[in-house]
Amino acid sequence: MEKAKELLQVTPEESQSLSQHLPPLTPNSNFCFYEQFILRGIHVDRVEPGLVVCTFKVPPRFTDRTGKLANGSIANLVDELGGAVAHTEGFHMNVSVDMSISCLSTAHVNDELEITSRLLGRKGGYSGTIVTLRNKATGELIAEGRHSLFGRHASKM
Repeated sequence: MEKAKELLQVTPEESQSLSQHLPPLTPNSNFCFYEQFILRGIHVDRVEPGLVVCTFKVPPRFTDRTGKLANGSIANLVDELGGAVAHTEGFHMNVSVDMSISCLSTAHVNDELEITSRLLGRKGGYSGTIVTLRNKATGELIAEGRHSLFGRHASKM
């Protein structure tokens, strides 16, 4: 348990580094911590029915202590972009049911990634998506995630 606590301990340098990237939250802010921390930096390149293609330059806050893109960051990108491609305008957001992610390579700080999210299909309120993360410079596949979502849609009655 002590080893786990030691590994999770944030150094003063790490704390200072993170605080430099985020504006302070105030009671009257029009943004939330999540939007500022996670979604900032994702550039949408193309949107078509069932397809979203984005570019993302890996910031230091998305990496582990070795400077590699953290697995949790990959999971978050799969969740956000899988949910985005499955969203239907005018309906409530879907909730994640299941995610399966294969991490095949690594990315580092300032690597530019191309993230492609595709809708595999929809049956009732259930949707399936696949999200791929590739190094834009080399074309190397970093990770592939399958994401299942459910959303209750308005009745046809």
